[in-house]
Amino acid sequence: MGRSGPQVDGHPGVFVQGPGKEVGNRITKVNHAGEHGAVNIYAGQILMARLTAPAMLAQLAEFRSHEQGHRAIFAAELQRRGVGRCRSYWLCGAGGFALGVVTGLLGTAAIAATTAAVEAVVLRHLEQQLSVLEGRDPSAIAVISSIVAEEQQHHDQSLDHIGPGAFWPRLLTPIVSVSTEAVIWAGMRL
Repeated sequence: MGRSGPQVDGHPGVFVQGPGKEVGNRITKVNHAGEHGAVNIYAGQILMARLTAPAMLAQLAEFRSHEQGHRAIFAAELQRRGVGRCRSYWLCGAGGFALGVVTGLLGTAAIAATTAAVEAVVLRHLEQQLSVLEGRDPSAIAVISSIVAEEQQHHDQSLDHIGPGAFWPRLLTPIVSVSTEAVIWAGMRL
């Protein structure tokens, strides 16, 4: 996979070189790394929420469990395909943990805003990926489709914790959204 190439079906951030399975391999690798990042966001948030948002601990543990399952799904698909993980895997994990710790320190609204922002970007990318892979890679489509409902659940339930006029969502949403987009963009090129 090269570092650049034509955009696929006009979808920014999804670059392809070669047959359909190649883009499926790249997307699977990046999604696996992203799920590792998500597991670590929740680990950092859980660590800090013990002090700042204990009422969220059960939900954060449930979300982390879902993300661990998603990571395992993508790991199994990578193994089935005979391809290694993305070079950004460890960076996603470290960055995710740091983001989780910082936002966990800021409390309920910051934790919820972070999850909602990350999941909004992820859901948009999953939708784009499914469109790009249609007719090209049924296995990748099946794997991606298997996680969409839980990612949507994380987004929607997080919004329930954000009160009207809360400060942290206004500050964190654009920062987290741009950072998540950047990580996905970089992962597609590594």
